[in-house]
Amino acid sequence: MTTTAFVLGGGGVLGAVEVGMLRALLEHGITPDLVVGTSIGALNGALVAQDPTPAVVQRLTRLWATAAAGREVYGDRPLRTVRRALSSRTHVYSSAPLTRLLREELGEVRFEELPVRFQVCAASIERSAEHWFDSGPVVEAVVASAAVPGLLPPARVGDEHYLDGGIVNSIPLGRAVELGATRVFVLQVGRVDRPLTPPTKPWEVARVSFEIARRHRFVRELAALPDGVTAHVLPAAGTSPKDDSLLAHRDFASVERRIEQTYAAARDHLRTHLP
Repeated sequence: MTTTAFVLGGGGVLGAVEVGMLRALLEHGITPDLVVGTSIGALNGALVAQDPTPAVVQRLTRLWATAAAGREVYGDRPLRTVRRALSSRTHVYSSAPLTRLLREELGEVRFEELPVRFQVCAASIERSAEHWFDSGPVVEAVVASAAVPGLLPPARVGDEHYLDGGIVNSIPLGRAVELGATRVFVLQVGRVDRPLTPPTKPWEVARVSFEIARRHRFVRELAALPDGVTAHVLPAAGTSPKDDSLLAHRDFASVERRIEQTYAAARDHLRTHLP
């Protein structure tokens, strides 16, 4: 029996491309038995796990359009962000807008209530370990998974604090295989497709280092797929190296274009490889 998994990777604002991929998959008649997500992929994944039908694409598009129009998550005025950075010494934005958006979409739903099995990755600070949420309130878990270091505060769930899941597992292909997936569709934001070059500026060092870690694990897991498991890495259109800049997390202007371009690319990919 085939067990189909959707693996939704991290990528901040570039996560809009995953909406286009979801549209292509659902229109092609492919629905998940399992959804695993990291960071922004956890947000997109939560909605599709709650509503694995084409209707979820409209919900996600509306959610992204709302974020783009009001810059809900990273929309604070510069002076306010400076004050928060000085007072907190750890982050420049509040997690309240993200939490509010998620509660408006998901309410108080728990993992156990979702029609599709769903897991979310976050990085535990106290244990210095990868942590997978698979029970309890979904919104808390997604906020923890999306707590980008330096931008959003560490998220407290129970007695532990968590940071962005992308630190420990940015594209959790291996997790889906561990959970029994035999057919995996990888929804990634395009960064793994772009060649890396040596950093030439101080602020590029951390980005390049993180990209090496992110890509190394994914490539290793892709190469180590066991017999009987297939993985389809969907193409991400509408992204480029400029999306890796320091201020790219605030660039919501291209959300609709990215969704449409990636939808077309993913649709053509599926028609070619899964007629």
